[in-house]
Amino acid sequence: MRAAIYREPGDIAVEEVPKPEIEEPTDAIVRVTHTAVCGSDLWFYRGQRDREENSRVGHEPMGIVEEVGDDVRSVQPGDRVFAPFVVSCGECEFCRKGLHTSCRNGDSWNGDNGGAQGEYVRSPHADGTLVRVPERHADDEETLQALLPLTDVMGTGHHAAVSAGVDAGDTCIVIGDGAVGLCAVLAARRLGAERIVAMGHHEDRLELAESFGATETVSARGEEAVERARELTYGGSNHVLECVGAASSMETAIEVCRPGGTIGYVGVPLGVEEEGLDLYSMFGANISLRGGVAPVRAYAEELMADVLQGTLDPSPIFTKTVGMEGVPDGYRAMDERDAIKVLVNPQE
Repeated sequence: MRAAIYREPGDIAVEEVPKPEIEEPTDAIVRVTHTAVCGSDLWFYRGQRDREENSRVGHEPMGIVEEVGDDVRSVQPGDRVFAPFVVSCGECEFCRKGLHTSCRNGDSWNGDNGGAQGEYVRSPHADGTLVRVPERHADDEETLQALLPLTDVMGTGHHAAVSAGVDAGDTCIVIGDGAVGLCAVLAARRLGAERIVAMGHHEDRLELAESFGATETVSARGEEAVERARELTYGGSNHVLECVGAASSMETAIEVCRPGGTIGYVGVPLGVEEEGLDLYSMFGANISLRGGVAPVRAYAEELMADVLQGTLDPSPIFTKTVGMEGVPDGYRAMDERDAIKVLVNPQE
């Protein structure tokens, strides 16, 4: 099969690799029809995170089940499914409490599992990981593109909103205009936020944030941005959604959070340890910090229900579509900010 391979920073190739096979009775083999390039993929692409050379990449698979192990009960060959960015068993202590990203039996899509930016993946713990799309929606391309972000960025944005405590009638601030930040705007609107202030640096993305439900946007940088956000929210918000992960964005989150408020953080915190986090300011203002890597499997069914009834559509975050051979160009486009998020059709 063909799959995207990481060679070195700035170099993604498409190569022939062995197709994954059933190894355990709880496995399923999925033919990937839709997947995506993620903002977190850019960390190793830019050389900002170590990754094994010649390793398979990708973690947002959707496709058709081709084969299942003898113990799989929830899906069968022919079913349309999508899967979160990590594998989870669905049965351990942490899965039962909705923290699937801490699954005691968890796994990734890399290595022998195929890499989700490829034509096939093996899903360990298929019953705990795969989410079945109802048959009547299984071939509706518009619906499938709206469901694909539930593998990662939509569930991650939702986790930011939930962690920040967003509820009906609230005012919140969303920091970041990437795919996760835009989905966080959607999530805040879905939870009933009355005012949503989106902060970012790209006017086209902030326009999309407005179409997703942002009531105000802030495109300034640095202290000017902080002052503008505080002005709009009369001194800061009780609910701040941090969707970037950089030290500067975490500092902004603290500065725009009202005393006694909560920051819901889901941005991968690369670089924060070097720069340090201003815990003293958080301590003095009684600001809570909640969130982390999003357990998107816990949110999959409720978000899918809204997509299927037409009240949630994150698909506009896909601003470029490529086939399998176009994956390297997809990385380039996202790295150069020519695309918000790239949709990949591996069978093309």
